Amino acid sequence: MITYKQYKILPDEYIKSKVLEFIYEDIPSRDLTTQGVSENNNVIAEIQAVDSLIFSGEKIIPYFFPSSCSIKLYVKDGQLLKNNSIIGTIQGPAKIILSQERSMLNLIQRLCGISSITKEYVQIAQPYNVKILDTRKTTPGLRLFEKYAVSIGGGFNHRLNLSEGILIKDNHIQSYGSISQAISTIKNIDSNLPIELEIDNLNQLSEGLKMNIEGYLLDNMSPTIVAQAVKIIRNYNSGKKIFIEASGGITIKNLSSYLDSGVDAISVGAITHSVISKDIRLEFNYK
Repeated sequence: MITYKQYKILPDEYIKSKVLEFIYEDIPSRDLTTQGVSENNNVIAEIQAVDSLIFSGEKIIPYFFPSSCSIKLYVKDGQLLKNNSIIGTIQGPAKIILSQERSMLNLIQRLCGISSITKEYVQIAQPYNVKILDTRKTTPGLRLFEKYAVSIGGGFNHRLNLSEGILIKDNHIQSYGSISQAISTIKNIDSNLPIELEIDNLNQLSEGLKMNIEGYLLDNMSPTIVAQAVKIIRNYNSGKKIFIEASGGITIKNLSSYLDSGVDAISVGAITHSVISKDIRLEFNYK
């Protein structure tokens, strides 16, 4: 069975370096609007969840503010929050909080959006023992954050990048000349990694089965054809050990029609590339 590393913990150094990058993007030299705010002007700012959401950002928020700010978070990653819940407070110089709140909110809003929509998919798929997988359809520069948010929502991570796994897609087949040529060439180059093949019809499946690979991605197939493909694979020699995922055009609206097909997983690009950020705000209360 094909499995990939799961990103349930974000490395501290990764968070630090990314946060510095985000802050510099927003403040390349100085914050012109806050120049006149007194250094001694201290506030307590509440982080408020305007929407209901699955929270993701517990370890991230503190990195956006220096030691002169005191951060108190009242929730944990993965926790369901009702609308108007208080996520936490930031106490410190108003000048610093004003300058850095937007960068923090932009990231946390997006991650909470990903965790929340992932949880919706997972809750529908769970009774069928089907995993919800992410894809590489992520925001450039945010991939590890976004895959972390998927795991917080109960989803599973597919390969992080092109160096972590082999997935032969339609353009690869065109480039190599055929399915069999692609698989045999890749096996000769690197025989240690499992190979997954993306197919969009049963003729391609017949060719792939002759090559004894470890997994199939059934792409843009109807639920009926997916079920047929699964049956063919499972009845093949060692077919019960082959990893099968469905993908392509599967949304929250039609997810249920694929769940009893026998697939191991369903990969959904929409949970990262089409996510709607959750509404989270920062409100100042003076001491």
